[in-house]
Amino acid sequence: MTDLGTTLAAIPLFAMIRDGGWTMWLIAALSVILLAVVLWKVLSLWRLGVWGGSHSRRALELWAQGDRRAALDQVRGRPSARARVAQAAIGTSLDPAFDDQAAREETARVARQTLYRSREGLRALELIATIAPLLGLLGTVLGMISAFQVLQTSGNQADPSDLAGGIWVALLTTAAGMAVAIPAGVALSWFESISDRLQSDLEDLATRVFVKRDAAPARAKLLQAAE
Repeated sequence: MTDLGTTLAAIPLFAMIRDGGWTMWLIAALSVILLAVVLWKVLSLWRLGVWGGSHSRRALELWAQGDRRAALDQVRGRPSARARVAQAAIGTSLDPAFDDQAAREETARVARQTLYRSREGLRALELIATIAPLLGLLGTVLGMISAFQVLQTSGNQADPSDLAGGIWVALLTTAAGMAVAIPAGVALSWFESISDRLQSDLEDLATRVFVKRDAAPARAKLLQAAE
C-alpha cells in the first residue's frame, strides 16, 4: 500500500490523465465542473440568505404579540429567503385587497420561487455523481480489453510487467471516477439538507402567520358574543 501511494505521488497529474485515455479526460473535466458548481452553489445560497433568519423570527414574535405593523417592518426589504416569505405572508394578511385564499396563494408562490432557487444546480451534482464512476468503469473495461489484446498478440513471449502496467493504467480511471463521484454525492446531500430545512422553515413560518391571522377575528367574535 505504501509503495502504491509513493508511485502515485511520483506520477504527475497530467501524465496520469494522459495515460488514462479519453475517459480520464472526461473525468478531469467533470472534476472542474464539480468544483465550479459547488462554489457557485455556495455563493448562490449565501446571496439567497438561507443561513439567515433572525429578522423573520423576531417578526413572528411581534406578530404573535399583535404588533403587526412592527412585524412587517422587521422583514420589509430584507434579502434573506425566510424574510421574503414572511414579508409576503404578513404583507398580504394586512392588505385588505387580499382575502384569505389569495393571501395564502401569493405566499405559496413566493415560497415556491425561493425553494426553486435554493435547489438550482442540484441536478448537475446528481448527474456528476452518477456518471463519474460509470466513466471510470468504462475506462477500466476498455483498458483491460487493450491489455488482454496485447497478451493475446504476444502469446508465450508476453512480458508480465507490460500486462501489469496496462492493468494499472486501466484501474486508474475507476479510482479517478470514484474520487469525483464521492465529493459530488457529499455536496449533493449537504445542499439537499439545506433546501429541506428551508422548506420546513418556510412552511412553519407561513402557517404561524395565517393561524394568528385567523385567530384574531375569531377572538373578536367571541368577545362581541360575550358582551
